[in-house]
Amino acid sequence: MIILKILYKIYSFLIALPLFIVATALCAFIVVTFALCGDPHFMGYHAPRIWSRVACWLFLIHIKTEGKQQLDKHQSYIFLANHQGYFDIFLIYGYLGHCFKWMMKEYLKKMPFIGIACKNSRQIFVGDSRSSIQHAVEQARTTLQGGMSMMIFPEGTRTFDGHLGEFKRGAFMLASEIGLPIVPITINGSFDIFSRKAKSVSFGTLSMKVHEPIPADIYQKKPTKIFMKEVYDIVNQDIEEKYRN
Repeated sequence: MIILKILYKIYSFLIALPLFIVATALCAFIVVTFALCGDPHFMGYHAPRIWSRVACWLFLIHIKTEGKQQLDKHQSYIFLANHQGYFDIFLIYGYLGHCFKWMMKEYLKKMPFIGIACKNSRQIFVGDSRSSIQHAVEQARTTLQGGMSMMIFPEGTRTFDGHLGEFKRGAFMLASEIGLPIVPITINGSFDIFSRKAKSVSFGTLSMKVHEPIPADIYQKKPTKIFMKEVYDIVNQDIEEKYRN
């Protein structure tokens, strides 16, 4: 077992990581090029989708999904997922099978390759100011139509210990204002594969459970605090036992 772990680390650093960097640069180039040609949405989703699958393939990550059949490709949703680690991005982008935009923090625009690709593909950036939040809401209103959805990590950041963190109100207030169905998503495995404190990727399995969509006319009747707790419990109940709250 120890020998296999050592061999995996060598493979990850010498083969998988260099190829992943090349794939990232290529993906960013494709997204920006198509965006400049007037198509920020189609390749802004499908190129990263392929990139994400390549990342999982390169690092030999096994994937399991459940519940995707509940989604209507013509319906726009607001997806709310727990954020265990770096590979959450690849799991969701690569295997959810539904077009969406990310709600991202402003500082992510500065990331090499990824920042410029996200900006040109019109991901929804939000800062801490009231004006930034309002701008994000207005952008979401015009973008989230005809099956284009939005993905949010309601914890606001990656977990420090694998357990589900406290949800922020912003995601729920935005969902209520826009009036789209909310879809809770539970992710497992990402913390053990590559957490925020890890220095390298570990071999493992990523799993994603897509829960039943919650119509806007149901949750809009409830106080935000109560509905937040309900969604929190839905996500938390399917987190593997060692990290479940």
